[in-house]
Amino acid sequence: MNKSLSFSAYIFIGLMLFALFFGAGNLIFPAHLGQLAGTNVWIAITGFLLTGAGLPLLGVLAIGISGSNDLQSLASRVHPIYGVVFAVVLYLTIGPFFALPRTGTVSFEIGVAPFLGEGSHALALFIFTVIFFGVSMWLSLSPSKIVDRVGKFLTPALLIFIFILIIASLVKPLGEQTAPKGEYIAAPFATGFIDGYNTMDALASLVFGIIVINAIKSYGAKSKRDIAAACLKTGLIAVGFLAIIYIFVAYIGSMSVNRLGLFDNGGPILSGAAFVLFWLLG
Repeated sequence: MNKSLSFSAYIFIGLMLFALFFGAGNLIFPAHLGQLAGTNVWIAITGFLLTGAGLPLLGVLAIGISGSNDLQSLASRVHPIYGVVFAVVLYLTIGPFFALPRTGTVSFEIGVAPFLGEGSHALALFIFTVIFFGVSMWLSLSPSKIVDRVGKFLTPALLIFIFILIIASLVKPLGEQTAPKGEYIAAPFATGFIDGYNTMDALASLVFGIIVINAIKSYGAKSKRDIAAACLKTGLIAVGFLAIIYIFVAYIGSMSVNRLGLFDNGGPILSGAAFVLFWLLG
């Protein structure tokens, strides 16, 4: 029997999808963009949003409309061999080759490294990584419970902390925007456009779309039309939150140079901003 999803179901699945998208790159790239773009931050973040939020939405929609059960079956429409190769390369890219190492190290740099003394952090990083990915594995072992564990609990907590930082940065700005630097001087939109793609959410959306479809089906939706419509609604919720956070994290970065200095990545920018605004509570 086909059932329509409730409003709360759309919210929970949308928040789950947001949490799946929201990884290390979603914090470090807009913060670093803000520092480098300076007074050109709004032009740069517009390009960033097109690829960092727009393409992931299209990816989820593509999976929802296609009716495919997995990434390989979707890519196999080109050719069966292509389907296998594409799926393997994509999973390796958003997994052990790029996204996973970045997620672990950035989480460590933001949440743990500021509390450690000077010197090598190798052992601390190893311990943190084991715990971090152990918890991640536990959350992933039961796909049917992802909505409950992520969408109903972890994501709201994450959003609360992020929005507290955003509100504090608006009430008490870190400083003034500085002049743009590097490629953000002449081509802020194009540079932001490329940086948005570097979050790799456009690639991940083809995988996350399958998780979304399974979650939608678990709530009773069966027809292809209803599943596609639900993918659109939940996708809009997810990328809407992503866009809001991108804009304000870039704003924080653009105001931080004089107070914090210029960094090579966005991790120290956010941890530094949190420390300035909230001291040890940050």
